[in-house]
Amino acid sequence: MFAVEPRRVQVTRHDVRVPGLAAALDGLRIAQVADVHLPANRVAVGRTAALLAAERPEIVVFTGDQCEIAEAVGELVAFVREVRGTVATLAVLGNWDYRGGTVGDVARRAYAEAEATLLVNEHAIVSVGGAGLAFLGVDDVLSGRADLRAAAAGVSDDVSVIAVVHEPGVADEPMPTEVPAPAFTLSGHTHGGQIRIPGLPAYTPIGSGRFVAGWYTAPIGRLYVSRGIGTADIRARLFCPPELPIFTLRRG
Repeated sequence: MFAVEPRRVQVTRHDVRVPGLAAALDGLRIAQVADVHLPANRVAVGRTAALLAAERPEIVVFTGDQCEIAEAVGELVAFVREVRGTVATLAVLGNWDYRGGTVGDVARRAYAEAEATLLVNEHAIVSVGGAGLAFLGVDDVLSGRADLRAAAAGVSDDVSVIAVVHEPGVADEPMPTEVPAPAFTLSGHTHGGQIRIPGLPAYTPIGSGRFVAGWYTAPIGRLYVSRGIGTADIRARLFCPPELPIFTLRRG
């Protein structure tokens, strides 16, 4: 629980069919880094960096809870720089980022220094071969002011859309009609339950809703909930190893 499993980061691979995906985006790889919880979990963070160095995905997306305390910002900058995607690196905030104070100007300066894009109710268009892929980055649901409409404002209908939000529970809320339907949504927060005792239901924090880990169908559409990289509160995992999901976009 304490010495082995929290360090055993597993790469999971997912081919995702996206209707209307531009030919130039076929085969694009997106790595999701969730729930790092710096400055703890340094061994898992190092393992994640080594895995991403070998994978070299085009896009790396951080889905919140990167830091637990503001004093870890330097480690965050170094880690994000080390694992940047070859095309783009994006991030949203989580409830622990708010709790520790790595938000606002502190967060924006840190991600800019790491050459990454922080999205707080904003979107970014990643261009590959002349084709655009829109990422809708939603602010933290529990501690921030999440606004999917604001994140989607100005996104045209001719680009594929991926939504990014820390807490998955929001995926069960009705989708605003003016927001383009995401091809899928990335979230974390749950740690997959982190400590899974056989025969008992997974414990997940407020904001998780009915979601624990893996793929789901929800009003927002397809949703993936990562088990995340780090641990929180108790620095242990049981039957729930850390995860580095890599998504390959496919036409169809």
